[in-house]
Amino acid sequence: MKKQFLTLLFVAFAGLFSMTAQTEVGGVKLAQKVTLEGQNLVLNGAGIREKMWIDLYVGALYLPKKSSNGAEIMASNDAGAIKLTIISGMITSEKMINAVNEGFENSTNGNTAPIKAKVAQFKSFFKEEIKKGDVFDIVNVPGKGVVVSKNGKEKGVIDGADFKKALFGIWLSGKPADKGLKTAMLGK
Repeated sequence: MKKQFLTLLFVAFAGLFSMTAQTEVGGVKLAQKVTLEGQNLVLNGAGIREKMWIDLYVGALYLPKKSSNGAEIMASNDAGAIKLTIISGMITSEKMINAVNEGFENSTNGNTAPIKAKVAQFKSFFKEEIKKGDVFDIVNVPGKGVVVSKNGKEKGVIDGADFKKALFGIWLSGKPADKGLKTAMLGK
């Protein structure tokens, strides 16, 4: 009887653990493990992008294994993903494109010329209306490039390690879009 009780207790505990295999940030539920573009990734960290006390989006960083080194993540050719979940109705296509422009300028120390065409292609993925609840998946796939999807629909693929480094640098460089978000994405 005692053995059966312990087995039942173990099963209940395991079920509880599997139900909590999510993290909630800013009202957004994020899975601890995901498969994006065929890449098995774990949640490294997540936080909220704020501007002038307004919560704009939840940014989550997924990697093959956890890391708190932003420079290594940016330079790595390994799989990785940034998931952006829009939590504000104040984000517009124009505001997102402007923020992306600023992010690339900051992440490359103003040297966007070598990736100018790639940046333009990336910005084009934000031209459609952006609404609260939209989800953008930005996935680095080794041998393929950065695959960008909006609400599960692929918008395009951009190749090049230089582009991936600058793109991930928007959130992880020495001049990130939001220092608090960077810290959270790095799991600190």
